[in-house]
Amino acid sequence: MMAKEAAALAEPDKQAASLAYKAPALEKGLDILELLAGQSNGLILSQIAQSLGRSVQEVYRVVVSLERRGYVERKPPGEAFQISMKLFDLACGHPPIRRLREAAQPILASLAAEVEEAIILSILDGLTVRVIAVADNPAPVGFRVRLGTQTKMLSTASGRTLIAFQNEPTRAMLIERASEELRSREKDPEPLIRRVEQIQKRGYEVVADETLRGITDVSFPIFDASGIAQAAITMPFLLWVTNQVQLVDASKHLYESAAELCRQIGGHLPEPKFPIKG
Repeated sequence: MMAKEAAALAEPDKQAASLAYKAPALEKGLDILELLAGQSNGLILSQIAQSLGRSVQEVYRVVVSLERRGYVERKPPGEAFQISMKLFDLACGHPPIRRLREAAQPILASLAAEVEEAIILSILDGLTVRVIAVADNPAPVGFRVRLGTQTKMLSTASGRTLIAFQNEPTRAMLIERASEELRSREKDPEPLIRRVEQIQKRGYEVVADETLRGITDVSFPIFDASGIAQAAITMPFLLWVTNQVQLVDASKHLYESAAELCRQIGGHLPEPKFPIKG
């Protein structure tokens, strides 16, 4: 009983300490960054203030400080503020991601030149998937993916591949969170959940006409030494009239590049049965 009373008495002290350690200016800055991160066209100062329920005077100094430090920038020709790529650059400078990007860049560039297709490298970013490296298609006609692009986990080949090759607790948590989001939009998550299970069994994902008609996405996991997928390497294969490398051969080249990248970070990628099948 005494222990319960002591805990009850201590609770207000914890709450007071939590309030005492708050940094209002920092909180405002984070609120602004999180708000702008979800805006494709930027917001002017009054819109930022209105969205956050604050006065223009409250947010003005914080926005100017963020602009001076390079975290936000003005979008010409107006005065709208948008988030810059600085936060992305900071994340990519984190040692594990930097090591992965440095190992991947020459492999992606060589593969893109060989198959004349765009090649992308993606990682899990919370409950989304983030593109951290891109090798553009060197051919005159091709599909382009923007560096830093963020998408929902279950809606892309990269995302499903990454989910499929996490450890069991992480995979279950990611599937449950993604399923909740789908149910909130009155969509049945079961088909996508079954697809993740299929990817886990066959070792890769291949899907046609999901992002754009005429494109077949092929994705392999990039394993570390523990056998967990740290990234996914994906080829959005665009069929065009003068293709020199067809999908069946391009997929083999993609696997070979994925296996090499796995080796460079200490992992091993089992070879699937070719030709690949969706």
